[in-house]
Amino acid sequence: MNKAESILAIAMKRGFFFPTAEYYGSKAGFWTYGHLGTLMKRKWENLWRDYFLNLSPNYFEIEGNSILSEDVFKSSGHLEHFKDVLPKEEQTKEKKTFSMMFDVKIGTTGKEIGYLSPETAQNAYLSFKREFFALREKLPFGLAIIGKAFRNEISPRQGFFRLREFTQAELQIFFDPDNIDDHPEFDRVAKYKLRVFLVEDRKNNRIEELSCEQLVKKLKLPKFYVYHLAVAQKFYLDILKLPKNKFRIEQIPDEEKAFYNQYHWDFQIDLESFGGWSEVGGCHYRTDHDLKGHQKGSGENLTVNVNGKSIICHILELSFGLDRNIYAIMELSYKEDKDRTYFSFQPNIAPYQVVVLPLVKKDGLPKKAIKVYEMLREEGINVGYDETYIGKAYYRQDEIGTVYCITFDYDSIKDSAVTIRFRDNKKQTRVRIKKLPEVLRKLFNGQINFEKAGKLVK
Repeated sequence: MNKAESILAIAMKRGFFFPTAEYYGSKAGFWTYGHLGTLMKRKWENLWRDYFLNLSPNYFEIEGNSILSEDVFKSSGHLEHFKDVLPKEEQTKEKKTFSMMFDVKIGTTGKEIGYLSPETAQNAYLSFKREFFALREKLPFGLAIIGKAFRNEISPRQGFFRLREFTQAELQIFFDPDNIDDHPEFDRVAKYKLRVFLVEDRKNNRIEELSCEQLVKKLKLPKFYVYHLAVAQKFYLDILKLPKNKFRIEQIPDEEKAFYNQYHWDFQIDLESFGGWSEVGGCHYRTDHDLKGHQKGSGENLTVNVNGKSIICHILELSFGLDRNIYAIMELSYKEDKDRTYFSFQPNIAPYQVVVLPLVKKDGLPKKAIKVYEMLREEGINVGYDETYIGKAYYRQDEIGTVYCITFDYDSIKDSAVTIRFRDNKKQTRVRIKKLPEVLRKLFNGQINFEKAGKLVK
């Protein structure tokens, strides 16, 4: 099997994700998160929330609806523009394109039409006026949404990477366009180097490393926009800890940009499964397209008064395909050696950071091991419990990416210590049970290396 096939086999076998409604043959583009995938997905969501919502005290999360009325998508431009080209064999004079939105009937008559939203963003724009006044009329302010989006792809062929029902994490930042050439925190990232793939670099396939201030000067980009490119890269490299050489930010040329974007740069990860650089998110300057469209379509006045002037806010969007990010992390973490396969997940994204194992299922060891498990759980450690032959348990935990295995053995009864095994190199060390929470937290945070966590077992 190639890498993609191996990852998929483990994902389906162990409960990361699998095709939806397999009993009925499944449909392409629909996948279910299993128990491990759901744990990992929730961790990614919380990392994203903790990072992006803390960029400003005026950024908040909301939750909207998946079904919106037809009028919303007339005003947003999706009814006109959100289409794909049919395969030649299906084209007719009357139908040369295909709407990528799922339509639904609303009410008892079936005459009122709605659509499953193809992006979470519209809920933020529809909530703009309420939230602007609720948040005391301050700019900039941001509305974040983590939710479902739906796109009726004609023929999704990339497994878990291209879905018809998927999860987005998006932050819509509303701001005064007169302030786009500045950001109060720009000086903090001015010297920070971005890994960029410019339109001019396509011919020689070269990635450049340019500081934020160099990018502003070279391409005449607004500081407000470039600041958000920087914080997005920091999320991937500093929080998710992806390998630097596997990440880049691509400048999208005018002819390839989404219809609503003035600036459009994609966050991309180099994935062998899909032949190279693959989009996992983007930074989009949507100007006043969205609020103007909804103002015109609804008749609602969406201008606001800020510092004595009347404006329609412009929008900068940070958008992330959550499912694509999960798959990318799995591929970049996938490892093989002579006797096993495993995922080298970082502790902050692994489904389980720790699992507690009894050496054998007799002589009271399981009962004592469960007490260690319960103690760690009460301490807030992300811990699981497994009870089987120890060799098989190690193999299974490696395969699902558990960082540390803690084994309660016969010696544990005598010395009140347990053996910790590190997934990546299989090394083992002995640690006193009462010290476990402290040692584990230091390991998770990188405050100590494994060799200094306890007494190494040879």
